[in-house]
Amino acid sequence: MTMENNLNQKHTLSVLVDNEPGVLSRVTGLFSGRGFNIESLCVAETMDPQVSRITLVTRGSEQIVEQITKQLNKLINVIKVIDFTGTEFVEREMALIKVRAEASTRAEILRTVDIFRCKVVDVSLQDYTIEVTGTAGKIEALLTLLSHLGIKEIARTGAIALGRSKKEGPLKREGVKE
Repeated sequence: MTMENNLNQKHTLSVLVDNEPGVLSRVTGLFSGRGFNIESLCVAETMDPQVSRITLVTRGSEQIVEQITKQLNKLINVIKVIDFTGTEFVEREMALIKVRAEASTRAEILRTVDIFRCKVVDVSLQDYTIEVTGTAGKIEALLTLLSHLGIKEIARTGAIALGRSKKEGPLKREGVKE
C-alpha cells in the first residue's frame, strides 16, 4: 500500500457507549477536534437499553485512527471500541429512494426493485419510494440505474457493522454421530 493510500484508509469503528445525553457529542468531538471527517454515523440502542452502539466510518492512517481509538477508550462513557479494519465483518446500509414513476417507467422500476431485492414501501400517482438494504456498493449501483428515471429524494442511514463469528471447523449437527 502506498503512503497516500495508507493516509486515506477507510476505517469502520464500532463504539459501545453508555446510553446517556452528551456521549455522542464527546465522541464526535474527538474527530472534529483533530480535523477528521466522519463519512458515516449511525447510533442506536443495543439489546441493553443502558448501552448504545455508535458505528462510524472515517478515513485516515492506521496510526492516527489508533490514537483516536486510544482517546475514545479514555472517555468515561465509552465501554468498548472496535476498529473493524483488517478483520472479517458484516457491514450494511439502508436507503429510502423516492423516484419518479410515470406510467411508461413503472414496469422498469419494478424489475429493477426485484433484481436488487428491494421493496416498494410507498406508492403515489407520481412516485415510488423504494427501500434498499445492502452494501454501499449495492446502493450506489441501484442509484446509478434509477438516476435516468428521475430520483427525487434520497435518505441513507450510513453504515452499521458487526464482526463475523469465528468459524470453528465444520458445523456439526446435533444427534449425528461421526
